[in-house]
Amino acid sequence: MDITTEGFALGATIQSKTKGIWMWCVPHPEKTDHTLVLLDTEGLGDVEKGDSKNDAWIFSLAILLSSTLVYNSQGTINNDAVEKLQYVNELTEMIKVKSSTDDKEEGEGTQFMQFFPNFVWTVRDFTLQLEIDGREITPDQYLENSLQLKKGTSKKINDYNFPRECIRNYFPSRKCFVFPSPTTPDNMHRLDSMDEAELSESFRKVADTFCRFIFQESRTKTVIGGHTLTGEMLGHLVNTYVETVAKGNVPCLENAVLAMAKIENQAAVDEGLAVYQKGMENVKALFPVDINQLSENQLCSEAQARQAFMKRSFKDENGEFLKALAEAIGNHNVNLFKQNKDASEKKCKALLENLSAPMDQGMKEGTYATPGGYGLYCNHHDNIVAQYRAEPNKGVRAEEVLEEFLKGKSAESNSILQADKQLTEKEKEIQAGKMKTAELEQEAAAFKEQQAVMERTIENNRISQEKYLKEMEEKMEEERKQQQQEFKRTLDRRMQEQKDLIEKGHKVKADLMRQEIEEIKKKNKLERDANTKKEKDLLDGYKQQAEGQNKKIGELMSALKNKTQAPQVVKRHCMVM
Repeated sequence: MDITTEGFALGATIQSKTKGIWMWCVPHPEKTDHTLVLLDTEGLGDVEKGDSKNDAWIFSLAILLSSTLVYNSQGTINNDAVEKLQYVNELTEMIKVKSSTDDKEEGEGTQFMQFFPNFVWTVRDFTLQLEIDGREITPDQYLENSLQLKKGTSKKINDYNFPRECIRNYFPSRKCFVFPSPTTPDNMHRLDSMDEAELSESFRKVADTFCRFIFQESRTKTVIGGHTLTGEMLGHLVNTYVETVAKGNVPCLENAVLAMAKIENQAAVDEGLAVYQKGMENVKALFPVDINQLSENQLCSEAQARQAFMKRSFKDENGEFLKALAEAIGNHNVNLFKQNKDASEKKCKALLENLSAPMDQGMKEGTYATPGGYGLYCNHHDNIVAQYRAEPNKGVRAEEVLEEFLKGKSAESNSILQADKQLTEKEKEIQAGKMKTAELEQEAAAFKEQQAVMERTIENNRISQEKYLKEMEEKMEEERKQQQQEFKRTLDRRMQEQKDLIEKGHKVKADLMRQEIEEIKKKNKLERDANTKKEKDLLDGYKQQAEGQNKKIGELMSALKNKTQAPQVVKRHCMVM
């Protein structure tokens, strides 16, 4: 398959110009955020090639990759032109819809009809009058009349009807355009270099109508399940199909879509994680921050990450890729929390070291080794704590680091207390009790700090789980709607075909189609019920997993409370009695 950026060449000789399939991608003229992908295939029945198998694969790939198939013939729609579409008859051998479907079911047209493109027949150089029995008809009526089935069961009639039945059964919608010659025969050899104004007015009129139809009516390309393709996804499909054909195997739509889904879902995980990491960069630059600020940013970035994932992912049937995203975000959260914690510890220790430097210098110089030195020491000590507490943005370890600092100063403070000859033994005992109370008070503050972090973590976890469940349900509902839209489109077309058969007097065929329609409805219901159960089991499993995580966090919370029960404390006054 070749890619072109300048359009397709026109052949002005008897020799075929296009070989294989050429692809041309342009921004859609009328639909924003859409790309119009044009595929130009080599002509069927190229005499120089003489390989009908190659024609069949070219035709099959065009069917697999298109949402609208434009088949062009020259002159009229006659029996020869219809029979050149013989490759439709071979599609059941060239393409497999589901990997586990038996041959009998696979042969039914309904499964193919669900993914087949719309069909547009363009007749070039048309010179006849669009009339039947003296009555003017439209190009669409001309096509439908050419596809009419003959009554009877003889081999000749069956051979005549078979390609027409295939076309009617497989293609969900049909449209016809008849083009007059674009210019005079003498100018045909320079058609690709002619200015648009030089083309005949009647040709330009039909061409404009044709383009408007393609721009407005051509559906966005979807795959089994009603999933809309992006450019990358189409690229994956092209590679999968071409590689399969090159190996001599039969392309299976279900397998191709699953392979594409795996690639796209992993890409969706990577994209979601990248969105999360980018969203956390701003708050990361502010480390250390308190637990509330960190949590708010985490929840916001998680929501953006899930949205990015949901937008790109599809057929994540077991929820494994959504779980992978949640785990990746969770691991990143653990790393961010540690970085924030380390930044808080570093800032707090540096702050205390700076604030306590004058007091440490006083210790070296013996400033407090005098009568009344303990009172002076307490004043300096309390000033350090007050200044420390007044410093903003210390982060999540502010109280823990202060607790460690005060414990480190405990022996020093007690030594000064015991050496102060100005204090009586009774006063020393009272001051020692107050020191112990102050330690317990700070221990309680550190415990409260840890408890706040744990509680906010639990709350974050609860909010994240609720949002994950909600978005999983919304994604499943969206995919259900896509599947039902695809089914309804197929069913509507089948019912229209049945109505046409009744109107044309083909009662037996209409009855068979009615039975087929009922069978389609039954299968659809069974499939919907199975999918609903599968989705419920998936959601229940996720809920159980979430409950298990909450239980573990609750156990950690209980362990923290049991290990560090907050003591009853009084306000500390480090003053000499």
